[in-house]
Formats: sequence, structure tokens, C-alpha cells
Amino acid sequence: MPYVNLKIAGSLTPEQKAKIAEEITDTLERIAHKPKAYTYITFDEVKAENWAIAGELLGKG
Repeated sequence: MPYVNLKIAGSLTPEQKAKIAEEITDTLERIAHKPKAYTYITFDEVKAENWAIAGELLGKG
């Protein structure tokens, strides 16, 4: 049973989430031969103020 947890800075629209979920699920089915019905995906949307890269907050300024 594949479980994919996607963390992303900022937010996605429901349409974007649906398309991403579809693409990830299709990829796991095609390459890893995992049934779509067994694939679970969660989205963690992290506010930019809570995400840093190279020591700098994304939400700065």
C-alpha cells in the first residue's frame, strides 16, 4: 500500500491537488504495479513563514 505525503510551501487549489494525486497514482500504478485503490496521498501545506531554505524564511518580507 503506497502512502505519499507531499509537503509544499504555500497552498494548492483543489484542482491542483486532484491533478497531482492523479499523476502520482498513475505513476505508481505504471511503474511499481500498485493498484490505484491502494494508493494514499496526503497534502501538507506549510505556510511560507514556517518554511526556510538556506537559512532564510520563504515568507520573509
